[in-house]
Amino acid sequence: MGETHGLETDATWQAVLTGTQPMLRRGRGLFVRLPGDARCKLCAAPFGGPAGPVMRLVGKGRWAKNPKYCRSCFAFLTEHGGGAEVECSLLFADVRGSTSMAEDMRPSQVHELMDRFFRTAARVLVEHDAIVDRFVGDQTIGIFIPALAAGEHATRAVHAAEALLVATGHGGVPWIPVGAGVHTGVAFVGCVGSEAHVDFTALGDAVNVAARLASAAGTGEVLLTLDAARAAELNPAGLEQRDLALKGRSAPVTVLALRPGAAPPGDA
Repeated sequence: MGETHGLETDATWQAVLTGTQPMLRRGRGLFVRLPGDARCKLCAAPFGGPAGPVMRLVGKGRWAKNPKYCRSCFAFLTEHGGGAEVECSLLFADVRGSTSMAEDMRPSQVHELMDRFFRTAARVLVEHDAIVDRFVGDQTIGIFIPALAAGEHATRAVHAAEALLVATGHGGVPWIPVGAGVHTGVAFVGCVGSEAHVDFTALGDAVNVAARLASAAGTGEVLLTLDAARAAELNPAGLEQRDLALKGRSAPVTVLALRPGAAPPGDA
């Protein structure tokens, strides 16, 4: 019985992540059009704003034990534990020099600046159909899965990285220094943890690569792996190519350096 249930769960996750079960895509397509900043991490239903009371009436209010999710999505995660391996695109964005920057600021000023960055990043990621994975320290993470991107998850990840740099002032005078990394590969996507501590995330080597790229990116720069560039049909002409020695990897990783406004995806 347990083995059969596991197979059914895997099939459910494959359907959700790849879009053959269109409930998540249809729901997010509706909810992202409704105004509101704080949203369910999975379905993007707004918790506040004009639509907030309606969402609560239809079971989309915050889940009391984990306010990052609505009640409906959290029930799905706890009922369908696990996940599935799927090709996806990962976007990591780091604030550059946050430690030294904090030395010259009051703690309340650091909080205000980082809160502005996280709100900006969440808005950009949702606008580009990402699942906002989490905010960690000075870093934000977005997962782009096939179900939400109509097969264009890499393109949307690259566009989101560029849009985030533009939104933080790069190309002019940035109000916060940010670098980003984008990688496309196979990851385990689903929920981890148990009961009130369950979370939706991505795990695996593809995630680690994207994280290392963000750490290596300069201010106002997006570093893309060749896998992400090919999947996004990015024209590499005029882009700087580098071979990076990333921590934990035995061989150098070839990347392209992209800055806002340079060689947009789809021009191949």
